[in-house]
Parts: sequence; C-alpha cells; structure tokens
Amino acid sequence: MAGYGWDEYDVRTGGRQTIHDAGNMIDITTEFVKIPGGQHGGSWGVRIRGTPRDNAPEHLVTSMIFYAAMEGFGNLQVSNEEDELGIEGTVKMEGSSNELGGFTLEVTEGPESNVHPPPRHKSYDSKPLDRSIVSSLQVEDANIWQAKALLFQHMKTEIDEMISLYGQENAPPPWQIFTIANNIREGNMHFVQKVFDGAFEFDVMFFSGSAPEPMDSNSISKAIKTATKAFSDRFSKVLAPKAPFNKSKYQVFAHSMFSNLLGGIGYFYGDALVDRSYAPEYEEENEGFWEETAEARQRQGAVKVEGPAELYTSIPSRPFFPRGFLWDEGFHLVPIADWDMDLTLDIVKSWFSLMDEDGWIGREQILGHEARSKVPQEFQVQYPHYANPPTLFLIFEALIDKLGNAGSLKDSADPLESIRSAHLQNPENARKYLRDLYPLLKRHYFWFRKTQWGDIKSYDREAFSTREAYRWRGRSTTHVLTSGLDDYPRPQPPHPGELHTDLISWMGMMTRSMRRIADTIGEMDDAKEFQGYETAIIRNIDDLHWSKKEQTYCDATIDDYEESVHVCHKGYVSIFPFLTGLLPADSPRLGAILDLISDPEELWSPYGIRSLSKSSPNYQTGEDYWRSPVWMNINYLAVKALFDISQSSGSHQKRATKLYTSLRTNLVENVFKEWERTKFAWEQYNAETGEGQRTQHFTGWTSLVVKIMAMPDLSNVKNIKEEL
Repeated sequence: MAGYGWDEYDVRTGGRQTIHDAGNMIDITTEFVKIPGGQHGGSWGVRIRGTPRDNAPEHLVTSMIFYAAMEGFGNLQVSNEEDELGIEGTVKMEGSSNELGGFTLEVTEGPESNVHPPPRHKSYDSKPLDRSIVSSLQVEDANIWQAKALLFQHMKTEIDEMISLYGQENAPPPWQIFTIANNIREGNMHFVQKVFDGAFEFDVMFFSGSAPEPMDSNSISKAIKTATKAFSDRFSKVLAPKAPFNKSKYQVFAHSMFSNLLGGIGYFYGDALVDRSYAPEYEEENEGFWEETAEARQRQGAVKVEGPAELYTSIPSRPFFPRGFLWDEGFHLVPIADWDMDLTLDIVKSWFSLMDEDGWIGREQILGHEARSKVPQEFQVQYPHYANPPTLFLIFEALIDKLGNAGSLKDSADPLESIRSAHLQNPENARKYLRDLYPLLKRHYFWFRKTQWGDIKSYDREAFSTREAYRWRGRSTTHVLTSGLDDYPRPQPPHPGELHTDLISWMGMMTRSMRRIADTIGEMDDAKEFQGYETAIIRNIDDLHWSKKEQTYCDATIDDYEESVHVCHKGYVSIFPFLTGLLPADSPRLGAILDLISDPEELWSPYGIRSLSKSSPNYQTGEDYWRSPVWMNINYLAVKALFDISQSSGSHQKRATKLYTSLRTNLVENVFKEWERTKFAWEQYNAETGEGQRTQHFTGWTSLVVKIMAMPDLSNVKNIKEEL
C-alpha cells in the first residue's frame, strides 16, 4: 500500500478519500457527500472511481465488492427481481428502521466508459461479468461486523464448486473464479460485486424516504464540487498555515492531515469488560503492591460485562486503534474545536455520558466484540481506580477563550457556520452547555482527588499544603499505562509513597479549568474553592517536585530510610508544570526549564523535543516507547507554552520566541518530510533520524501539526527586550 486516507473531509458535507493500492496497481478514489433534508438525517452518495497506476498492464482487471447490512430492528432487502445471470443496470435495495425511517439504497451501473472482462471461459455463460453479482445472507447480529470473514467463507464455496465443475487444469481465470454467488433472497446482509477491465466508476446512493428531493448521479457530481470548494474555503479561513508554511507544497499535506483527523470520528456501541471487585489490593497502599494487584487481576469472577454503552469519538488511527482513548481525545479535539465547536462539544458530552456514579470514565472504550478483536486480552478490562490525563479540560479552556472572540463568525460565508459555532455566536448557549455538564465535571474532578491522591503526611514531607499531592494508580515495575507515558522511567522499585510530577501538573490544569468554568456559569463560591486548590497545587509542585540539585522537576519516592527523595529522569515529566501552563513568565524556575528543553544533549533534537534526555542511562532502552522518541502531543503543549511566554514581557521573552520559532519549524518540517517520503503520518518520530515509526496512518494527535502550522510566525518579531 503506497498510502491511503482522506484528501479532504468535513463531517457535515463529505470529502474525498484515496487508496493508493500499489500491490494491485490501482488507485481507488471515493467521494462521499451528504445531502441534507427530511427528518432522518438526509441522503448521501459515494462515487467510487478506479484509476490504473502507471505500471499497470493494459487490461487490469479489478473486482469491487460493496456490502450493506441491517443490524438490530429493521429490514433491508434487494428489490431487483432475481436473475441467475446477475443484475443488469442499477442494483436497488429498500429498507427501514426506527432511526432512519424508510430508505432506498442504489448501486449504479456507472458510465458507458466502464469496460468489463470479455468471455474467456465457459463459466462466463452462467456468470457474465458485465452484470452485477448480488448475494444475500442472513447473519446473526453478533456476527455482522465480521463481513470480510463471511464474504471469504461464502466465496470459498463458489470457488470449490467451480474447481469441482471445471477441474484444476481448466479452471476459470482469477477474476471469474473469485466471485460470489448470484443469490438474491431475504437476508440482512447483501453483497454486490462488480468486475472491471481498466478504469471504472460507479455510485452508491442512499435516499432517505423523508428527503424532500430525489438524488441521482448528477446531483452527486454537483455536491462533490460544492463540498470541495467549501472545504478549501473554510480551511483557508480557520486553519490556514502561517509563514513559513503558507507555500503551496504544504497545502495538500495540511488538508490531508486534518481531514484524516476528522475522518477518524465515529460512533461506537457495545458492551465493555470492567473489574468492579474493588479488591483491597487495588488501593495500592502496601510495599510490593504491584505484585498484589497483579494477583488480584487474575481472580476468577472479578470481571463483568457492562453496558451496552455508546460513544461518539475521534480515534487515533482507523486501521490500528479503532476505539476511543480518553487522553488522546482532548488532543484530537484541539484543532477540531477551531473547525467546528458544536461537533467538538458533542464529542466531549458523549465522553462524560460514560461516567459512572463515582465519577470514573474508562480510559479505553473497547465497546463490543469487534472492538475487542483488535485488543490483546490482557488490555481489554477496565478498572474503576485507573485514571488517565484529563485532556478534555483543555477543550473547556478553549471554549471559554473563544467566547470573547466570536464576533467575526457571524459574517462567515459558510452556510453551516450558525451550526458549527452555535455555542460561540450565542454565549448563553455555551453557558447552558457548561451548566448542564457541570455536575458531571465536578464529580469527575473530585473522583480524581479521591482516587489518585498522594501521601504527604505519612512521610513528614514539607509542603505548602498537606493535601495537594498525587500518584497514578495502576503502575507496575516497568509501566505506568494510566499516565499515558507507559514505559517512561519512574522510581524503582514502585512505592506507595511515590508522587508523580505529571499527575499533579494535570491536576493543576484541571483545577484551573474548573475554576474558569465555575466563574463562567456564575458559581462564584465554587470558583473561590477551586482557586484555593489551584494555588495550593502550584505551590506544592515547587515544594514537592523541584530539585535544586538537578534544577528541574522530578518524581518523588521514599528511600530505605523512610525519607522522601527526588528521582529525576529528565524528559517530558520534568517539564510538565511548564507544559500545562502552570509556570508564569516570571517564574524563577522557567530559565532552568528552558535550558533543559533547548540543550541538544538533553531534550532538544532537530525533529522536536525528545521524550527522555539523551544523557539518561535509560535513553533508547527497553521498549523505548517513551524513552527517546518525539511525540507530537507533548511537543504541541511545548509550542503553545513557548508561544504564551513569548507574548509576555519578561526576562525570557526573547529566548522563548526563538525556541518557539525553531521548535515549530523543526516539528512541521519533519512530519511533512516523512509524510512526503512514506505517505503516512506516524505515531512517533525517531529523535536521532526523524523517521516516522511505530504505528503508521496515526492521524490522531499527530494531526496537531496542522494546529502548529496555523500558529503565528514570530521569526521576524523585532525589538523584544530582555528585562533584567
């Protein structure tokens, strides 16, 4: 595969997706458009086109299979009369469901330019390939997601019959033998197969029975042109790359990266596996707790099936991580919020609807058998004492920031702007949204404080507050998966007296967000309470985590003498108070943090900020997941923090401006270079070579590069004075 994904896409109008199938020597383009109208979501259409690649033979044969299925209550049937030779012309299906009402689905024959393989074998007489082959199956609801396996199973039966009939020596050509049966009957899954010689095109059209106007291929053509122009116009308005990335070569890249982020939004439904045994070992209070918790997780009967539940989410990678990840989501929504705040808030609300009565939200939403089929068994179960970085609160801050800057939206030429920006154009809508969600936000916040607390008093630690300290639950000797930083080095061995720099920083950001939300909706007593927590957290970050010796922030643990000590693994954890916006421009710690970030022997690389210092003995060791590579989500936080410092006069303004400019350039140029080289976005980037690695087509938070491109160019800022 030489690349695949959306070239342009908007969830409200549609877009264009291309599959560069080098192995089969063809490029497949799908152009999807939505046509609103009626009471059931409107109609939609897809144009599928195939273009042989330059190295393809003159007569390249391609087989395309489309399927449609109805899960749950409802019906879907092929309305064409059965013909043992196949269907001439358009294949038509009719169906209905409570959600969709009545509808029609059509698979067209396509233009006259389509060519089909000529007869080359006697088998063509009973199955001519200039017709559509249609086969119906009745499938249990639990198995509908296994369409590919069901197709291959069905096709194997046809292949075996052909081989039995004609023999191995006189077998039909591959494009004739690898076909489904002509078998139209009642069922809930229907396959339509078309076989082409050379380039081809056909449409799939869904007509809502309540839509006011009919749809045909001409209306799809018009809708495609309209959607393409609308996407380009909107992108240039809200996410246009700023210098030096405003050159034409970056446009296709930026469109693709953002479109694949939007194209990863989906709806998921199903049950989940949860361990609600509340085993005492899960309190993780004893030394050696990681061994006790491992034993508790193996007990029979602890895991129960819960649900079903539903989630509307933007996923990290369609082919590799097709499910919701809590801490990923906040990063995904940062650029989406610029594009469509209404959509963003729907996704946020969907996540909070998953909350249990205690305030817990599972960090991975593995809903249903299909989702679990993509996850190793040991990672399928969710635990109600496991947290995850509360990145959704970044979006609440973005919403509040945008409320004061929405005036220009009313003048937008986008006919959908009033929907996309309904909460911004009318601030009362935003306040109502926050007010409605506020009880859940408070419940979630105080769940964090209750379950992820860190111990100050037992070890006589000196700090401004005796309560503001935090520790991730769910760690082992090698991983803290709940932190999101997985294998990042932590104190060894694990200890119940540990305190984690990244978690208290996340709590500081979350508390700041809660304060701002409370203030926005007029909950002034709560705002005052959160202000107190926020002040105490910021003070305790310095008191508990700043190492004078190492001149950076460090995790803390308890040594053999029952004393609190710092364990400093310089890297992302060391700069988390800076990343989360808790270090003001006049902080006495800021200079040392900028030293660490900018040192090539520590965190700085030509491709972005390393996850772990190059000087660390743990650098590039073990799994090397968060032990050297450059990650876009953390680098985005760094770029944003540097920009914020650059906008505040002070002794570090000039330096922050230079670092911002260099880091922004390094990140964008490297991700662009690797995208051009491989045609993929990647999960992470090698800190020594810049090469993309791990998961390819990782179009989740790596798409933050688009947000970084749209940030201001400060390379020509003059007359910034260093203040002493």
